[in-house]
Amino acid sequence: MHPNALLDASAELIRQTLQFNHPADATVSRFFREHRGLGPRERATIAETVYTVLRKKLLFEHLAPSGSGPRERRLAILGFHGGGDFLRVALNATEKQWLDQCLQVKPDDLMERHRHNLPEWLVAPLKVQLGTEFWPLVASLERGAGLDLRVNDFKAKRTDVAKVLAAHGIKAVPTPYSPWGLRIADKPAVNKLEAFVKGDFEVQDEGSQLLALLVDAKRGEMVVDFCAGAGGKTLALGAAMRSTGRLYAFDTSAHRLDSFKPRLARSGLSNVHPAAIAHERDERVKRLSGKMDRVLVDAPCSGLGTLRRNPDLKWRQDAKAVEEMALKQAAILDSAARLLKSGGRLVYATCSVLPQENEAIAQAFSEAHPDFEPLSAAALLEGVKVPEAASLCSGGDDGTRYLRLWPHRHGTDGFFAAVWQRK
Repeated sequence: MHPNALLDASAELIRQTLQFNHPADATVSRFFREHRGLGPRERATIAETVYTVLRKKLLFEHLAPSGSGPRERRLAILGFHGGGDFLRVALNATEKQWLDQCLQVKPDDLMERHRHNLPEWLVAPLKVQLGTEFWPLVASLERGAGLDLRVNDFKAKRTDVAKVLAAHGIKAVPTPYSPWGLRIADKPAVNKLEAFVKGDFEVQDEGSQLLALLVDAKRGEMVVDFCAGAGGKTLALGAAMRSTGRLYAFDTSAHRLDSFKPRLARSGLSNVHPAAIAHERDERVKRLSGKMDRVLVDAPCSGLGTLRRNPDLKWRQDAKAVEEMALKQAAILDSAARLLKSGGRLVYATCSVLPQENEAIAQAFSEAHPDFEPLSAAALLEGVKVPEAASLCSGGDDGTRYLRLWPHRHGTDGFFAAVWQRK
């Protein structure tokens, strides 16, 4: 494709994405379905250009007015991912001169908001939590994320899957914390490999794998994944149970559960039972009250821990939406807790970095439920032989109460988890 046509396609997709009518990944996928003539490299260039614009939106919107031509084209030029020489073929003399001027702008000369590219409502809580680590976090969000895989150890070994990937020219290294994980620096099409089709591995961030390790589901137990979604953690739990016992995958979206079924079929697991529920007080939930050994509540959340992958979320959320989400999270956790029998383990988790969705929910639950004893996330992870478990945790008197993962510290998405045992 000629560079100018590729730049025009990028600009059009940027225009559609910045309307924020739908999540960016859905908008990108629909665009590619409508433009099936685009090859893999062209798709990668266009997609990365769009995501770069989303990541650096405030900076690019600050620079764009000094240029000429349609706004979306100027944004596409600033974020273009296809290489400088390739891009310049598509530019006229005025655009080249403008781009050179933009490239000469030094970060130290910019306002802070044009350096961090975050909405102001999000900056304050991050700075309070991280202090001087705020800027390393910003840098990690701008770099994006590679690809983590979870080896399905019910069917395959991590070393064998790594060898299969290597045979296809894909370098994968073991994740530092999860015993199931492999990490790939870029984003190859692993879903086309036979090992993926056979269910030997799934795409899953290492942080998400650690949540399943916190649940530590055992053979023969009764377990609920209360907000199963696409089922990634459900499959990890089922494999840990060696396809024994009974594992319920609850979700209020029947559509999400339907999309989970092909993954379940690949996994080889027979102990998983997907079930759509109307709400957290559904009759199916009430019938299982007091019967479960383990319950995972991976609650609906702002998703702000996934900004490396989903940078549009910071522009599609606001403080009011987070407050509303926190009310829902508290109600879901309260209902899910009723499923636990005496001695059962409850894990509350989010992929958020905001205290009001994390520590605040956990503290309020502990105060309202004296029959649930808080457990140390670090001690539990050490018990399942996770290396450097204490470095993954924070909170409590000794800093080990909660799992608290950060992209710049741990190389994972941002995750939180709190754990209790019913007395």
